[in-house]
Amino acid sequence: MGPTFPSTDIFAPPPTDITAAHEPQREGRMTQSQRLQNKTALVTGASRGIGRGIALRLAQDGALVVVHYATNEAAAEETVALIEKRGGRAFSVRARLGRPGAEESLFATMESELEERCGNAALNILVNNAARTGFDGARPDEVTEEALDQCYLVNAKSPFLLAQRALVRMPAGGRIINMSSGMTRSAFPSQISYAMSKGAMEQITLHLAAHVAPREITVNTVAPGVTNNGDPVFDDPESLAAMSNLSAFKRVGEPSDIADIVAFIASDESRWITGSFIDASGGTLLGTKI
Repeated sequence: MGPTFPSTDIFAPPPTDITAAHEPQREGRMTQSQRLQNKTALVTGASRGIGRGIALRLAQDGALVVVHYATNEAAAEETVALIEKRGGRAFSVRARLGRPGAEESLFATMESELEERCGNAALNILVNNAARTGFDGARPDEVTEEALDQCYLVNAKSPFLLAQRALVRMPAGGRIINMSSGMTRSAFPSQISYAMSKGAMEQITLHLAAHVAPREITVNTVAPGVTNNGDPVFDDPESLAAMSNLSAFKRVGEPSDIADIVAFIASDESRWITGSFIDASGGTLLGTKI
């Protein structure tokens, strides 16, 4: 019997509030770098997995982090509690992205809280991390119209609407970071609807980057490879070995690996990078290993 792979996407953020978290291994109080001091950041799908890792990392750098979640309030509040325990600042906001009016509702709630906490509602950093994945691993000839619609609503339309809304108050030096997937650069037929929608998201990055460059705002895509998102398959030694072998480094990624890359893109040090596809796959996309 060969190794089994998870039915959901191991190349990207897990489904919001569906896949269990894998907590970055950092203990105790955060060491604040301060490079994001006085900045605000919205991370969608931040209750678990890669999203939680990103939220923790941005808070570590001094940002006030808005932890978005869809349904799992307990997990979102756990993320907030972890940030606060380590000396950071955060609050949670609920919204079922992909539903009519969800993005506007998210911003209304978030901006009200930011006004109260900061005296203004400016958003410096938007990380479009929430994603809809899986659909039971349907083959291309089995994909339904409903599955396609759901992927596009959450993975392409919603990130665009959130970016559109964020730009209303985003100051110079702002950052929009779209979390895509290595699946847009490799074939995985059972995830075709997901990969198609993430490909559309990458087009948002390209065209929006050119549009907002005069405002000194950057827009970039970060594409994870196989990342331990808490799926039980990562506890199976045979499957873990097979997935590890896909990377040039012979291991699977951890949420902290992706979060550190996002933290750099969110910082001023990345100011000369925009419109880019950043391969965060650990060398998975290099091709066949000889």
